[in-house]
Amino acid sequence: MTASATVATSGSPTARQMWTRSRGLLLGLAILVVAGVILAVFRSGEQRGLLDPRSADRYGSRAVAELLADRGVSTEVVTTADAATAAARPGTTVLIAEPDRLTDSRQRKLHAALAKSGGRAVLVGAGESSAETLAPGVRVAEPVDVGTRSPGCDLPAARRAGAVELGGVRYHFTGRGSDACYRSGGLPTLLRVPGANGGDTVLLGSPDLLLNDRLAKEGNASLALQLLGSRDHLVWYLPSVSDAGAGEGDRSFIDLIPDGWHWAVLQLAVAAALAALWRARRLGPLVAERLPVVIRASEATEGRARLYRQANARDRAAEALRSATRTRLAPLVGVPAATAHSRQDLVPAVAAQLPPPDIDALLFGPAPADDPALVRLADELDELEHRITSSSTRHADSASAPHPASPPIERDRTP
Repeated sequence: MTASATVATSGSPTARQMWTRSRGLLLGLAILVVAGVILAVFRSGEQRGLLDPRSADRYGSRAVAELLADRGVSTEVVTTADAATAAARPGTTVLIAEPDRLTDSRQRKLHAALAKSGGRAVLVGAGESSAETLAPGVRVAEPVDVGTRSPGCDLPAARRAGAVELGGVRYHFTGRGSDACYRSGGLPTLLRVPGANGGDTVLLGSPDLLLNDRLAKEGNASLALQLLGSRDHLVWYLPSVSDAGAGEGDRSFIDLIPDGWHWAVLQLAVAAALAALWRARRLGPLVAERLPVVIRASEATEGRARLYRQANARDRAAEALRSATRTRLAPLVGVPAATAHSRQDLVPAVAAQLPPPDIDALLFGPAPADDPALVRLADELDELEHRITSSSTRHADSASAPHPASPPIERDRTP
């Protein structure tokens, strides 16, 4: 008989099969990436961010910057605390968007520069973590909804602007010389606190009156132009991710995560645990069900063979053939079923019954190299099993045949 060649095969998909299966998904991802890049390129000149004087979208503040430019006020956009500190000079207004993003050290350094310059500082939405440092003596109260409110104070800019849309954080200041305007519940949402060297600090509870889509409502434009246009130069400070002052300090990564995300992660963890319990419940014993369609054994065997061929799994197909042959040969050669797949027990027993060459390679050899070799292996196994079966049958017939009768003894009948 012919021994099968030794070639390592695998049931893993080939590179071509993997490409065929995943090319649709990769094409979809490529389309999404290209579309995102195109949108970013076309909209990069208009969309920048909240309170960005270069942004023309609804949440930007480009309209305020253009109106100030028409009145001779220049606007300089900075994105680092060091740049804002260096730009704080006499005759300058410094607007700080989202001051709560700054660390305490950056806030103190910026406040010292603003107090020394004698200019105006406008804090938009300053909360508890920044109001006390950037505006000493100011305390923060619970925020309120944004709505139309009347001035209710003697600040000339507020009286000329009239009713505006304000709200958000409320402030409380016990010092003298301050202007508390646009009150809600007795506390102002706009507070002007006098400073050293003729400067002052203006705290706005919400940024709404500076946004593009709100500027034309009520007296928002008038108040914004008077607060930001009192000096010839405006420094617009937008703390960004690249700003070292917005990321340093003793806050950890967990501290930088918004509070809402903590609850979201907890809810996801609970949902995952419930899903695990649901999928891990006991299903009980298996129940035999009648198949809706009866499939012949030959069809099932042919379908399984096609799957092996499609996956190039000649090693598994050969092992299935050899395993079935060993199982059938074991009782014919007197080997127990428990050791039917033991090379040390089965090969000597088969060789004792019928000693063809390469019994070991035929029953326990390597995987075939190609499909013709697999077919030859199947034929050789079938021939081996047929010969062993025929030999066992002959031995059984000879053992059960009766012995020939002895010839009768003739007795002498002579009288």
